[in-house]
Amino acid sequence: MTFRTMRILLSFDLPMEKSDEKRAYRHFVKHLESLGFVRFQKSVFFKLCLDQQAADSVLRKVRDNLPEKGDVMAIQITEKQFQKTVYFLGERTSDVITNDERIIDL
Repeated sequence: MTFRTMRILLSFDLPMEKSDEKRAYRHFVKHLESLGFVRFQKSVFFKLCLDQQAADSVLRKVRDNLPEKGDVMAIQITEKQFQKTVYFLGERTSDVITNDERIIDL
């Protein structure tokens, strides 16, 4: 039996202006983490699933616990597609001390 590992990439845009909206956001994030999702960026999470059946099961659990307001989007990709992810990083700032010479002479 072969498994085709899948990744679920889940992104969301939830309102966080009122205290009940912030509570719903925290509850949703904790639910995602309890399902095994890992934070990729502030509002982007991913989870590794063994096969399509496991991915469908996880998505049902996410759908059953959606917040009342906001948008949630999920996309399923294969592990091979996920491995082709390209990271573009900004320039490093030069005002940060990156060595151990922290002696200050007064």
